[in-house]
Parts: sequence; structure tokens; C-alpha cells
Amino acid sequence: MQFQSIRRDWSANPMREMLAGAVATFALIPEVIAFSFVAGVDPQVGLFASFVIGIVIAFTGGRSAMISAAAGSVALVAAPLVHTHGLPYLFAAGLLAGMIQILFGLLRLGVLMRFVSKSVRTGFVNALAILIFWAQMPHIIGGDWIAYSVLAAGLAIIYVAPRITTSIPSPLICILILTTASVTLHLPVQTVADLGQLPDSLPIFSWPAVPLTLETLTIIAGPALAIAMVGLLESMMTASVVDDLTDTPSSKNRECTGLGIANAASSLFGGIAGCGMIGQTVSNVKYGGRGRLSTLFAGAFLLVLMVLLKPWVSQVPVAALVAIMVMVSIDTFDWSSLRTVVIHPKMSSTVMVATVVVTVFSSNLALGVTVGVLLSGVFFTLKVARLLRIDVDSDKAAGRQIYRVSGQVFFASADAFIESFDIQDAHGMAVTVDVSQAHFWDITAVAALDKIVQRFRAHGVAVDVTGLNQASTRLIERLATTG
Repeated sequence: MQFQSIRRDWSANPMREMLAGAVATFALIPEVIAFSFVAGVDPQVGLFASFVIGIVIAFTGGRSAMISAAAGSVALVAAPLVHTHGLPYLFAAGLLAGMIQILFGLLRLGVLMRFVSKSVRTGFVNALAILIFWAQMPHIIGGDWIAYSVLAAGLAIIYVAPRITTSIPSPLICILILTTASVTLHLPVQTVADLGQLPDSLPIFSWPAVPLTLETLTIIAGPALAIAMVGLLESMMTASVVDDLTDTPSSKNRECTGLGIANAASSLFGGIAGCGMIGQTVSNVKYGGRGRLSTLFAGAFLLVLMVLLKPWVSQVPVAALVAIMVMVSIDTFDWSSLRTVVIHPKMSSTVMVATVVVTVFSSNLALGVTVGVLLSGVFFTLKVARLLRIDVDSDKAAGRQIYRVSGQVFFASADAFIESFDIQDAHGMAVTVDVSQAHFWDITAVAALDKIVQRFRAHGVAVDVTGLNQASTRLIERLATTG
């Protein structure tokens, strides 16, 4: 079984894997350079990071075919630290963030992804598709007719080429044709060289040049924790998307540990921390990437392009890369969600829309997902609380009133539980509270039962609670103040 897994990850259709990884690499270039500017660092810092992370996580990650690199969400968190303390402290924070992520994986906390609902995942994907498209606007708005023509030609090639051949991914065909045309015709269009200084050497191992003091730890602790959590959240979400796209499972705990190792390595080689890149990952999967070879090649090919093929890559029109990213955003967006938003339960649709809105307007994927998860929890709690039901039977001949409780009694349903008992109705009769179809979950539920019993006894009514299950009994015996 282990041999089959290794063979599937590394030797299954290697040409397809490498071509898919190459598409992901070209999709990475404009994003990584843009994110580097967001973080306030030179483009080579983001490019070095993407190379190192891609290489390392190909071996250590828990989700094959996933592309990880320097990401915008991490750049947003890292920017204030760079502006206030400089680049060495960013590398130190990235190293600490990697250690936190490794610990997160070793403690097997990847299980927390189970609390992220499908509505949140759909909202996450749609929001990211919108952000990917919006990030292309600076390259689109204000361009001349030549730039728009190149962009239109790029989109036409991407969508028409697959009808002619599928041997070579259409984005690669787009880049080859448009670059050749741009150089041959001397088109006055923006090129990759205009985006920023590209690296001209290999990354070098170096320990972050910061003093090893408590003061340094105080400075980097907060940003490191933020980088770690944002990176973990985005990588876990991206891994879940690939799980759905490929109908295959992944190890979330291994992905946490692998990301931590990759980020620690990136920081030691002069790169910013990163995480899963859903747009590039979707592109990789779309063009046949299924194993770790596509991830490895995406990282290795990036270094080859940036260092060995730098003169050629510098001539690639930015409009060609923008066309690829527009295609990625279109493919990433879950278009069926526009139809199902009016079919699905209102609470689920609200969670999805809220995740999209918060993410898009804050440009913070972690914040959007956090809001979505919190809303999911609140809506689920309200739904479960409404399932509480209390039926009343009066046996006047026997002088007894029976309250039959069914459902879950906890902090959200405790008030409804209390309000269902009427002291006046039970006047002159004994009371039985039958909870055989109910469960008491927390201290609020126990306090509610305490209050009911105390009220009846204060009015001279005898109360008998029956049917407690074993778990509820243990909880009540430990926390109740009324016998």
C-alpha cells in the first residue's frame, strides 16, 4: 500500500504532472511579486519563499497536488512587522510561526477543520475567486488598446486551444504565443521585468540577524502567531477544496506540520512565510496535477525561470499572466452556488454570503472564515435549541402533573426550558419531570433544572425528576445545588 502511494504521488504520468506544475508556476509569478510589495519586501524575498516552500512541502505536506507559496493573507499580517522592525525580524517571526505550525500538527489539531461547514468552504472559494480577479484590476484598468488586445488574445487562446490539443496546457500555449508576438512585433506592453527586480542568484542559508533576547521574542511573538494561524487556516481550507475536487482524502495534521517545516526553511533561506494558494492549486488540478511531482516541479521550475531563464521570463507580457489569473478566478468560483443560494436553507446561504462579504471587503481570508464559522455555530445552536419540546400531562385523579422533556438542554435552550414550567398549573399536585428523552449538556442546563426544582419546592410542590441518562446524572450530581 505504501509503495502504491509513493508511485501514485511521484511516478504516475510525470509529463502531465510537470506541465500542470508549470501552469501553476506562471500563475504564481504575478501574485507572488504583488504580495511581496504588500508585505514591504523585495520581489526576490517572495520568489525565494515560493521556491523553498514548494520544494519542501512537496515532501512534507499532507495534501498532494497542492501549491503553497508566499500568499497575500500572510503578507498582510507580516507588513506591519516589516515596516516597524525590518526584514530580519520578519524572518525570525516566520521561523517561530513555522515552529508553531509544526506543534499544531504534532498535537493533531487539524481535526478542527471538521468545524468548518460546507457553506463556509463555498464562501471561502467564491471570495478568493473574487479577490484573485480584483487583484488583476491594476493591470487591466487604464491600459491602452494594445494591452486589452493582448489580454483578449490570451483569454481566447486559453479557452480555444483545448479544442485543438490537450497535450500542452493552454495557459502555457498562451504564454509562448504572446511572448513570441510581443518580442517579434516589439509591442509596447508591460512585461514581468516591469513588475520588480527579479533574483539573479540562488537563495542562501542564513540565520535571522536578530538578537536572541526576550525583547526579540516579545516583538515577534504576536506576528508569528498571526502568521501561523492565518497560514494554517488558508492551507487547511485549500486542502479541503482539493479533497473535493479530486475525491481523495488528505492528512490535515501532516499538512500543518509540513507547512511549518516549509515556512521555517523559507525563513532560513531569506524568504517570507507562506501557505496554500487556492487559485494556483485549482489551476494545477485542472490541468492534471494529482501527485507530489506537480508541487515539486512548480517550486523547482519557478527557480529555473527566475534565475536561469530570467532574460526570457522578463519579456513575458503581464497581460498574458493576467489572462491566466482571470481564467483561474473563473474556474475557482463555484457558479452553482448562485443558483443554490435561494434553494439551500436560509441560514446556510447567510453563512456563505457573509463569508464572501467579510472576506472581500476586509481582504482577509482568515477573518472571513472565522466569521463564517462563528455564524455557523450560532445558527446551529439556535436550531438545536428550537428542538427542545416539553409536553404536559395532568392526572388530577392521582394528583400528579407530568412534564415530558425531549431535546437538548444547554445554554441556548435553558431559558425556554425554565419558561415551560408553570407553578400555578401544578398547585395542589405533585410534579414529575420526565427527562428520559432529554440530555443536559452544561452548567447552564443544570442551573435551569435547579431553578425549576427550587421554585416548585418553594411553593410546597413535591418534585420528582426521572429518566436521567448516565451522562446527565453525572453532570447533575457534580454541579447541582438542589438534591
